Amino acid sequence: MPPLEFTAPARVNLIGEHTDYTGGLVLPMAIPFFTIASISPNPGARYSFHSDLFPQVRDISLDDRSEATGNWSDYPVGVLRQLQLLGIEPPPFTLNLRGNVPFGAGLSSSASVEVAAAMALLAHTNATLSIEEIALLCQRAENQYVHSPCGIMDQFVITAAHAGHALLLDTRSFTYEHLPMNHGALAETCIVVCNSMVKHSIVGGDYGLRRRELEAGQAVLLQRFPPLRDLGDASLLDLQQCESLMSPESFRRCRHIISENARVRTAKRAMLSGNAILLGDLMTKAHASERDDFECSCAEVDFLVANAITLPGCFGARLTGGGFGGCTVNLVASKYADPFVIALKSAYRRHFNISADAYICEPVEGAYARNQITTL
Repeated sequence: MPPLEFTAPARVNLIGEHTDYTGGLVLPMAIPFFTIASISPNPGARYSFHSDLFPQVRDISLDDRSEATGNWSDYPVGVLRQLQLLGIEPPPFTLNLRGNVPFGAGLSSSASVEVAAAMALLAHTNATLSIEEIALLCQRAENQYVHSPCGIMDQFVITAAHAGHALLLDTRSFTYEHLPMNHGALAETCIVVCNSMVKHSIVGGDYGLRRRELEAGQAVLLQRFPPLRDLGDASLLDLQQCESLMSPESFRRCRHIISENARVRTAKRAMLSGNAILLGDLMTKAHASERDDFECSCAEVDFLVANAITLPGCFGARLTGGGFGGCTVNLVASKYADPFVIALKSAYRRHFNISADAYICEPVEGAYARNQITTL
């Protein structure tokens, strides 16, 4: 019997950055880069983890509860640990992962691995979980085992995405809706993802610092205004009344989140009306907020955004992902997509002597079983 196979895409976030761990709104879409998980029984009564992309093999006993090792296998092993905490004990297996999601680019290779692994392990165990449960389990795997302080957005959209649509997710309630990317003037556009080739990791460092600064500011707001549940409920007026009670850094981080949530709400209206000009303008304003208030951009990414919005056919551009490198996301008229890519890569190479990667993307389906092509 051939191994069971499951596919999970990558994702790019159109708008709504760093809002997903403070009860905010996000608007990502799944893109056509994939992790494929193949699973088969292991006759040696072991759990064995392999990858076509890395040389390390992780081979553990059924009762192994060791800590993370610091390599690629931590992500699927973390998923296994979370299943075991739920009382789901998979039979012995060999899990192999392969795929083409760029690493360190902000396209969520880690969440793609987690979701593909979760689907494979659940199928191997004849167990089922809902979309929400799978996404939350994979987030816990990354938070608690890998010790990366990610929010819920990546795992959720990779699990729940629909082809041709972006996913508007309320990260507090986990309510979501699929917004069309092919309506009105948006039907004549595409998403261009440009990889700055500046690698980053969000396990610690600046990302963790930004999150702590943000959460410190949120705590001040919640103390001052007890009805607030988190920053998802806060207004800029609320924040202004608390400015003297928090550090300048916390104030700016919170200002980004509150204004970003407002931009996501407006982006929904832009998408439902097919307004490419408005959506692009919101994306560019979102980048300015990430650059100046959240301070998670870098010179290379700022250059890509500044140049993109000068090129014919570009409606807007911004940093996407955790920041400190990674990718930009650009809303571009489809007829200009190819010359846009050539011009942007050329300018970037001249300025930084770096050859960027660029991908013209359409929204794809979320994770699925390859042998039956059915969504969760």
